[in-house]
Amino acid sequence: MENPAVVEALDGLLEPLSRCLDTESAQCVGEFRLNPALQARIDILAERANDGELSDDERAEYEAFGDAVDFISIFQIKSQRQLKSNGG
Repeated sequence: MENPAVVEALDGLLEPLSRCLDTESAQCVGEFRLNPALQARIDILAERANDGELSDDERAEYEAFGDAVDFISIFQIKSQRQLKSNGG
């Protein structure tokens, strides 16, 4: 994520949310992986982006995926910290 203010905002939103997770839920969040079909779509969009071939709709889709992945990644980190603080 490029904007530190956005990272800080997400961090602030996700910290209290992660404290709501029980051990099983935090483990589930930590183990979350994209399904192969979705990952394949992201890979195609990434390749097209690298080649400068994205349409406007594809660019919006690719950016939305990037934002979602950033959100999920930060939430996974928070969930893992919650597990550690709970002794899990």
